[in-house]
Amino acid sequence: MKFFLLSSDCFEDRLWFKDDEDFRIAMNYVAIAAIIAGVNVLAFILMSNHVHFVIEGSEEKANLFFIHFKRLYGAWYEKKYGTRSFLRRNSLDVQEVWIEDESLLRAIAYVIDNPVAANICTHPTQYIWGSGNVLFNMAKETGTKLSEFSVRKQRAALHSKAQVNQKWEIGRDGYILPHTFMPTEFIESLFRTPKRLDYFIKTSSKAKARLEKGAAPGFTDQVIIAAIKCLCQTQFRCSSIEELSENNLGLLLLDLRRRFNADAKQLARIIGRSYEETSQLLDRAL
Repeated sequence: MKFFLLSSDCFEDRLWFKDDEDFRIAMNYVAIAAIIAGVNVLAFILMSNHVHFVIEGSEEKANLFFIHFKRLYGAWYEKKYGTRSFLRRNSLDVQEVWIEDESLLRAIAYVIDNPVAANICTHPTQYIWGSGNVLFNMAKETGTKLSEFSVRKQRAALHSKAQVNQKWEIGRDGYILPHTFMPTEFIESLFRTPKRLDYFIKTSSKAKARLEKGAAPGFTDQVIIAAIKCLCQTQFRCSSIEELSENNLGLLLLDLRRRFNADAKQLARIIGRSYEETSQLLDRAL
């Protein structure tokens, strides 16, 4: 068996996923891309501006998995937003990891700890757009098996015509439950106990960086995006961020930083500006 950690580029000035619908669609495409490529997904996380996967399979199939995932989600993104050019040029870093030296365990812990490191939540189990709540979970959500859907309803739910495993289950939030397509028992056997999994999470590079920063949990990009329209209307009497002057945009950014504990990197992603431009707007608004 071979295992690989796949990491996409981390966009500075744009988002892969702008709302919960985008995340939900992408969750389904993780499972669909895996069955098309013939790989097992051992861990994954969908962050606003990047994604990570731990894959069991050949390196060729691991790359094929990402190609299929990006193609599927890119088609959705283009249909919804009118473009997917930035996804086409999103590159991938592929690293082989092993059971013997525990790099596979560290890779899994690294992936699921991403939202905690981003100060979105306090534990991986609290983040639903990934596999953080799959392992050693005695209260896994029960969904509806795909076999109970008609072909038409399956395609409508999955936004795909791909042939999928009819034993997979769709949960209350409308996406395929990860524990129904991931080899959960095998992954748990690698860690052996919940305590050992927790050890690898707490000692991951993401966790160490978080402890050094000492930052309190903040808010997701999507929560802040949802608040922007309301703030534009109440504070600046306009309907969108595009109507703001540079001065008022800076004032809005200051307000978002105060309200949501957002740093310049997060704000840059949200407004589609570079980190340097966003920092300058904040500095001028002080």
